[in-house]
Amino acid sequence: MRQRLTDFAAARGWEPFHTPKNLAAALSVEAGELLEIFQWLTPEQAASVMSEPDDAHRVRDEVADVLAYLLQFCTAVGVDPLTALAAKIERNELRFPVPGAGRGTAAGRGTGAGEGLVEESGEGAGGERG
Repeated sequence: MRQRLTDFAAARGWEPFHTPKNLAAALSVEAGELLEIFQWLTPEQAASVMSEPDDAHRVRDEVADVLAYLLQFCTAVGVDPLTALAAKIERNELRFPVPGAGRGTAAGRGTGAGEGLVEESGEGAGGERG
């Protein structure tokens, strides 16, 4: 997929515009468009979005846009996204052990609810936290 996206952009002469800054901005815009689909929905409505064909199509399109820009960004900065993800999961497994699995409980460290892989990075706002 990364090569296909690179070839697609090259065939159209878009490489000069695919800088890390521009790709990060485009990624942010597309993620915002995905969020927009769910913005004012109740939890129940959000859970059923994929059952409506037009909404499901919009979600799939925005997911594709987010993924495409993320892969293009990774190519531009030389990051292997799967390697980065695996490393992040490993760090989070150490930071947030399963409650009652050896190191005590999660008391005082939060439950992990809402503490996603992306949120934990802190990158872009001063580097790694913790």
